[in-house]
Amino acid sequence: MGGSDLVEGTGIVGNDARADGQGIRAGEDQPWWRSAAFYQIYPRSFADTSGDGVGDLAGVRDRLGYLELLGVDALWLCPVMRSPMADGGYDVSDPRDIDPLFGDLDTLDQVIEEAHDRGMRVTMDLVPNHTSYRHPWFTAAVAAGRGSRERARYIFRDGRGPNGSRPPNNWPSIFGGPAWSRITEPDGSPGQWYLHLFAAEQPDLNWENPEVITDFEHTVRFWLDRGIDGFRIDVAHGMAKPPGLPDMDRDRAVKPLVHDDSDPRFNNPGVHDIHRRLRKILDEYPGAVAIGEVWVDDNTRFGEYVRPDELHLAFNFRLAETPFRASDIRAAVENSLESVTRVGASATWTLSNHDIEREVTRYGGGRLGLARARAMALVELALPGAVFIYNGAELGLPNVDDLPDEALRDPVWERSGHTERGRDGCRVPIPWEGKRPPFGFTTGPRSWLPIPSTWADRTVEAQLEQVDSTLSLYRTALELRATHSEFDGDTIDWYGGPPDCLAFRRSSGLICVLNASDAPIALPEGTLLLSSAPLVNGRLAANSAAWLV
Repeated sequence: MGGSDLVEGTGIVGNDARADGQGIRAGEDQPWWRSAAFYQIYPRSFADTSGDGVGDLAGVRDRLGYLELLGVDALWLCPVMRSPMADGGYDVSDPRDIDPLFGDLDTLDQVIEEAHDRGMRVTMDLVPNHTSYRHPWFTAAVAAGRGSRERARYIFRDGRGPNGSRPPNNWPSIFGGPAWSRITEPDGSPGQWYLHLFAAEQPDLNWENPEVITDFEHTVRFWLDRGIDGFRIDVAHGMAKPPGLPDMDRDRAVKPLVHDDSDPRFNNPGVHDIHRRLRKILDEYPGAVAIGEVWVDDNTRFGEYVRPDELHLAFNFRLAETPFRASDIRAAVENSLESVTRVGASATWTLSNHDIEREVTRYGGGRLGLARARAMALVELALPGAVFIYNGAELGLPNVDDLPDEALRDPVWERSGHTERGRDGCRVPIPWEGKRPPFGFTTGPRSWLPIPSTWADRTVEAQLEQVDSTLSLYRTALELRATHSEFDGDTIDWYGGPPDCLAFRRSSGLICVLNASDAPIALPEGTLLLSSAPLVNGRLAANSAAWLV
């Protein structure tokens, strides 16, 4: 590489398939989810059929042919349950119904049936950490008074200081501001405080209450019985709270949307009993999968979430948080594989989602950011495990960081006092066709977030006609990944090479090379399967990646 040859290493990193309680036995097929390509749909930004500018389930149904053409194995639907939409649907007022904004249960049934007919599974978000403040339970809790059965479903506490005027502890909300809000008691007096790790409209449930557990299990069975193939569990590391709700270290700086392993609000041991109960239900439905949103850095603690009797998969976000440097990318891959190896679980890979800045922007933006995002797509899809593709990544969409202030919807914008713009920039709707906004996303005049007029060359329609487009790259890569045995196996072996370059071989023979340097490099011996950019005199171009066998 860079004039010198790749040198194959001797250390193998990864996990071998073995009898581990997850359906893996020597000589048997692996569960579908273990190496699946999931496509994350943010419904309000995917496709709108009603003309109101907000995506809906009928739009998902109408675009299933596109998703089949893309070549994904499964869909992940972000929340479509009934909600006042204070946080994009993650504030659920009825977990067993569809919000009219997105359609109805019959439309979801059609999505499930038609996706299954096309060979795709359907998973959906569940939000067990909190409800909406308009959930009937919370309305009843506010009306019932101190010490009531209704309040015991949530986390209500008396305040501190004179007349209980200060919050019960010093916890901040993930969205900014305090994690506690005070209610007015039924008699009109200043009342108790309730915990909300996120927005005030999202009161946290008390998972020590049997009623909460029973209701959640009812919800899980409700959707599985309708044909849903599994769930992405929102805030899967957050439901259990520490005994006594102790104060946080007053010296620690806490920013919105950020927390770490020392944060007492998350990753408490009691959460694992919750996941074991969920797993017992899922085991009654062959093939059903639970995927946890787990923001935990320590590998041992992360691995606990994917032990054989807990979650099947858990999001590891290291690759999405890593800059475009070969050494850092290799470290992220090694770390992610190591975190699941000891428990025999499958790794997960993602470069973006509805909470994270899009990869094109993270990697520098413009042509450079797009080239690097294309390269990283090949790295991600070459790794052993399950991959998650956020809608629009296959089009090479960047973040939209110049949205007008009046268009912003993320609660972070208001709760931070307009100092943090939040996540709207990565949630701008998909451009489907045409030459100007809203690019076929909606039959109405405007989309819920404005789509840049500069995206005319990034529409699905435009890219389907270009063999060298990012969409064509994804389609080809997903087809190769699904049809070539060289992508089998759970281990990788690293090659040596010069700085800013890396290469690994899958145990079944695939070689992936990433050139993160500024100059073309020599490729190792092998037959070229795919490259993210044209070769330069037979050499791998800067900021690109290639697959060989």
